[in-house]
Amino acid sequence: MDLATTYLGLDLRNPLIASASPLTGTLDGLRRLEDAGAAAVVLPSLFEEQIEAEAFARDRLDDLAAGFAEANGFFPAGSLPDGGPQHQLDLIARARAALAIPVIASLNGTTDTGWTNYARLAEQAGAQAIELNVYLPAMDPTLDAAAVEQRHVDVLAAVKRAVRVPVAMKLGAGFSAPGAMIRRLDAAGADGLVLFNRFYQPDIDLVTLRLWRHPALSTKVEIRPGLLWIAALAGTLRAAIAAGSGVEGAEEVVKYLLVGADVVMTTSALLRHGPGHLRSLLEGLARWGEARDFASLADLRGRMSRGRGGWPSDDGRGDYIGVLLGYMGDR
Repeated sequence: MDLATTYLGLDLRNPLIASASPLTGTLDGLRRLEDAGAAAVVLPSLFEEQIEAEAFARDRLDDLAAGFAEANGFFPAGSLPDGGPQHQLDLIARARAALAIPVIASLNGTTDTGWTNYARLAEQAGAQAIELNVYLPAMDPTLDAAAVEQRHVDVLAAVKRAVRVPVAMKLGAGFSAPGAMIRRLDAAGADGLVLFNRFYQPDIDLVTLRLWRHPALSTKVEIRPGLLWIAALAGTLRAAIAAGSGVEGAEEVVKYLLVGADVVMTTSALLRHGPGHLRSLLEGLARWGEARDFASLADLRGRMSRGRGGWPSDDGRGDYIGVLLGYMGDR
């Protein structure tokens, strides 16, 4: 079965992309992912706050040492913070030189200047595409939905003006009308849409009475919002669609492709099982397709989408009622 596909205008040998994680944060990890079958990699995000904090720390140390010649001995060469995104930019450059698969940079900014400056730097370092990870939970009760949505559009427009490489938007599912928001970003020029981002939410430690902030890895149950909206939108967008979240095994990969995803991203499963898990995902996908006489990925992609009659088109009411009646009937 031919697994070749494209994403953001990039030719890929298969539809599996290793999304941002500690595994993509080192050259050794990136090589292991490529060897295991990853068709592309997304590097860890450049966080504007982290970069600015490093720059502030270096400036502060420089100020303290000013006028004291002996102070230079307290800070040997290489011991101070970089004062910028140099570590991540070096990783982009080294990954691009070492890997045969596409390297996608991830940005997580707070200001228009931050988004555009770091996007340019990532492009100059060799990133073949840029993923915008817009983490904007509307915790401020005075911030309305229109302002949140406009912020996403503004970020996309600013970065698109700043770079020439393809730009994808990684979105959460918490919009009041996700389909309309996705179509709006598509019309605004997004080259790709990653559905969906997981916004980490704290819990409470009842022993210490403090917030518990450790991230939880996703499970396959979390595939469902992505299935719903990809099925509804596949075939109606100019932008490519990347499915992300909830991929544990080959079954989830197949489901995402059936509803119309161009590629499938995974993080949690690789952190649980290691980079070698990519081989089992690819082998499972190939076995499933070959058992049903699919010659290529294009033959199965989108067969379960709404546009091709594989998904209900009644705005979900029939599904909703059927699920509730079915559950009550099982009791």
